[in-house]
Amino acid sequence: MSPETGPDPQDLLVLLAVSRTGRFTSAGASLGLNHTTVARRIGALERSLGGRVLSRAAGGWEPTELGHRALRAAAGVEEALAQLGPDEADARITGVVRMSATDGFSAFVAAPAVARLQREHPLLRVELVSVTRRALQHRSGLDVEVVVGRPEVHRAEAILLGRYVLGMYASREYLAAHPAPAAVEELGEHPLVYFIDSMLQVDDLDAPRRLVPGMRDSLSSTNVFVHVEATRAGAGIGFLPCFMADRHADLVRLLPGEIAETLSYWMVVRPESLAQPAVAAVVDALRRQAAALRPALLGEPAAAPSITPPGGVGASER
Repeated sequence: MSPETGPDPQDLLVLLAVSRTGRFTSAGASLGLNHTTVARRIGALERSLGGRVLSRAAGGWEPTELGHRALRAAAGVEEALAQLGPDEADARITGVVRMSATDGFSAFVAAPAVARLQREHPLLRVELVSVTRRALQHRSGLDVEVVVGRPEVHRAEAILLGRYVLGMYASREYLAAHPAPAAVEELGEHPLVYFIDSMLQVDDLDAPRRLVPGMRDSLSSTNVFVHVEATRAGAGIGFLPCFMADRHADLVRLLPGEIAETLSYWMVVRPESLAQPAVAAVVDALRRQAAALRPALLGEPAAAPSITPPGGVGASER
């Protein structure tokens, strides 16, 4: 293919597949091609365009500036082909959507949102990696990322999904054995159940060490479900998302008027991924689910179980 005749549309579609998966083998599997054929078509596209369309990154292949221009044309080819398919009313969303999100969001927002979407589109597959980290600058192989705090990203769209509140919680059993803190300063007399400080990658999640620097670490973990269960077991006072802690009647929220840290969930999606019907459907499902769960995410009283704290303690629940 010479530059005078322009790129082959099939080569553009191959580039589109590689950009979505970050790997030649995965792109080939989605197109029914082997690795060698994918490499050959990318090479032909680069000769046609007169430059590199892909570059090596930590997680796989990333589009170059020229590649991003080619991807816009590839998206147009894909859209034109889709118009030749079945009517929208009969169309089924298929394919694999790969996403990452924090543990709590994955379980309580993403999982039910995806399950509801799959009832309408049973051929849709979603691969969900649970991880708490800042947004990646090179996100090969991921269609959607959900992170805590506003991300600084390039060549991607950052979408605010919603806000959530964290508070200090203790188990009823713990409060029966230890004086409940009546003021923020008294929290320093209790052990903290939270993330491992040296492994925490998200600055916004460092609130307890900022709000109550005197609290000593008790049981620390990279997993928020461990925080909840350790707090329920009496390992100390846990700094927990209200939408997770309020599900348990044996947990009591402490000093809600003084300790209520509001953080935000953001979704990061590349434009070429968002152009896929499957990714767009998952993104919409996540936004609707987050909106529906807003009261619980914010720890509002109506969203929580009705529980009564032990008499005489300076505690309240949401």
